[in-house]
Amino acid sequence: MLTVSRLSALLLVFSLVRFGCHAQTPATAAGKSVSPATAFRIESLIRRKAPDMPPASTINIGTLQPSTMPGFSKVEITVSNDGHTSRPIQFLLSDDGKTLEQVSTYDISADPRTSIPYLGRPSRGGAADAPVIIVGFDDLECPYCARLHASIFPAIQQRYGDKVHIVYRDYPLDMHPWAMRAAVDVNCLAEQSPEAYWSSVDTIHAQASKIGTTPGEAKSSPTLDVADKQLDQIVRENGAKQKVDTTKLDACIAKQDTTGVEENVHLAQSLNLMSTPSLFINGDKVDGAVPIEFIFSVIDKAMLAQGVQPPAPYVPPAAENAKKS
Repeated sequence: MLTVSRLSALLLVFSLVRFGCHAQTPATAAGKSVSPATAFRIESLIRRKAPDMPPASTINIGTLQPSTMPGFSKVEITVSNDGHTSRPIQFLLSDDGKTLEQVSTYDISADPRTSIPYLGRPSRGGAADAPVIIVGFDDLECPYCARLHASIFPAIQQRYGDKVHIVYRDYPLDMHPWAMRAAVDVNCLAEQSPEAYWSSVDTIHAQASKIGTTPGEAKSSPTLDVADKQLDQIVRENGAKQKVDTTKLDACIAKQDTTGVEENVHLAQSLNLMSTPSLFINGDKVDGAVPIEFIFSVIDKAMLAQGVQPPAPYVPPAAENAKKS
């Protein structure tokens, strides 16, 4: 009996054929052909497992090639329909012709701790060589980001101190009208003063629900012009506290160069991020405003992976109070 370990890639192949995608042809290197009986069983299985495949599709089975798995040979399969051929999908066929396997191989030799770029950004916590690197993709107009920012990062610094290095990268979403302005403004401070940058991020997140409204007008609707002026003022005030070069800061605010922010957006999109907030803890992705104990557990595992002993297991305040009562 012929079996398949996974069929998700197969279904992808057939959907590509259906929509007419061009791709490579099967391997042409010299090799032994699959026997007619085995080829028939493979084709029969594929047609049963992919009912949406057009009936007139031709299933192409390449020649057998050596593999690194004992007892198996590599074979590439494509599907052709209406003049188009899918990209080849590689399978492993057992030497006895009874088992068809699909195996995905991933290179995990690289250190995931440094897989997400983090150097050159204002940081909080420990130095850039800290055991744990946290890269957060943040939208300054996102209410969920504000909640995470207000609750999790002070707690992380309190629990881990200089063992964790925290940086933010910008990911202003199109749905938020003043998020891009906020990102550009705070980055105008990034080169001059990390302290002014972070204090501006703190202020904007804390006041996000009011930005765009006119103080004293309870029923006023948020406007972009008001939001822009308020964001500029927040950044200038925090810059003044850190004695930054105000001429340079004003010129940067006036220019509104989005190049650096857009680079961060492209990075987020290349990582398939669909929402904010998103954190990478030594390369391990954590999406959304998740419970603090979950984030602590990820950080603890990351520390152990670096050979560093984490603090004692975290006990939520509610559980701690229950013990005392």
